[in-house]
Amino acid sequence: MARPDKAAAVAEVVDSFNNAAGAVLTDYRGLTVSELQQLRRSLGENANYAVVKNTLAKIAAREAGIEGFDDLLTGPTAIAFIEGDVVEAAKGLRDFAKANPALIIKGGVLDGAFLDAKEVAKLADLESREVLLGKLAGAMLASLSQAVYLLNAPLSQAARLAGALQAKAESDPSILAGGAGEPAAAEEAPAAAEEAPASEDAAEAPASAEDAETPATTEA
Repeated sequence: MARPDKAAAVAEVVDSFNNAAGAVLTDYRGLTVSELQQLRRSLGENANYAVVKNTLAKIAAREAGIEGFDDLLTGPTAIAFIEGDVVEAAKGLRDFAKANPALIIKGGVLDGAFLDAKEVAKLADLESREVLLGKLAGAMLASLSQAVYLLNAPLSQAARLAGALQAKAESDPSILAGGAGEPAAAEEAPAAAEEAPASEDAAEAPASAEDAETPATTEA
């Protein structure tokens, strides 16, 4: 392979590593062309399954910052660059390998971390993203139902209070502006308080007159 072509091929594999959510390294020795096509169809949009030369894969892995692949890059190599659900892709590869033992899963990479064959198998045993999201949605709905139940009574009280205030405002709009109604009554209180001393003076007046008459009666 000419140097420019090799550089372009390496750059393409590097981009595949960088753009993929994960990658699984396989040995496809013994699989027919028809079986490889079947594997690609089974992975669908979850992964791009590509045959890669070992020398190019080593260089690309280093440039992408991936370690641990060198020892696995022996024999015919194909890499599943996972673009969709990582768990679903791992399940697809595992199930295909069970039906077609010629496919050997050698390892992989997820979020830049190297995975050996056993770890890839464990990844395939996890629940898919759709299942996990379904369970999460169910848990959230249950929590929301409990929250609505707990808040139902206070909200009803608040609604009744708001309704009463609305009715009061409709009958006396000045309440909203701080005009008539109860706020106005509160403003009249000081006037009533100012009249109180005058009433007390009036109450004391007869007492003073009576005191003034008392000495006259005694002298008589």
